[in-house]
Amino acid sequence: MAQTEDTGGRPQGDLTVRTIAMPADTNANGDIFGGWVMSQMDQAGGIAGVEHGQGRVVTVAVDGMTFLRPVRVGDVLCVYTQVVATGRTSMRIQIEAWARRFRTQTREKVTVGVFTFVAIDDDGRPRPIPPAAPGLTP
Repeated sequence: MAQTEDTGGRPQGDLTVRTIAMPADTNANGDIFGGWVMSQMDQAGGIAGVEHGQGRVVTVAVDGMTFLRPVRVGDVLCVYTQVVATGRTSMRIQIEAWARRFRTQTREKVTVGVFTFVAIDDDGRPRPIPPAAPGLTP
């Protein structure tokens, strides 16, 4: 098993998305573009939202996002999700992105954020979701 560097302990939540950072995903400095990382996090949050909300969800807000370290070509980006609060139709999902480094196989937390999703029906209107699990903020 790869070692985890001291960048925040162990990943929190469920592994939801795993993908490799490719050369086409770089910015002008040769690092992986932050928008690509954010997109992977949004997709992972959407998956977690669909699972918790039992149907279609949409992203309505990114409540906070911090880019801690760069992602490089060849790194495997692992995105972890955890529903941390729910309302009648919405949920807040904490999302962590970790990079498994290409050459060393160590893992580092690279980005964190909290995204808000709203469950919608077939007509695009908000719909109720299951109540919060024990320990979550309603």
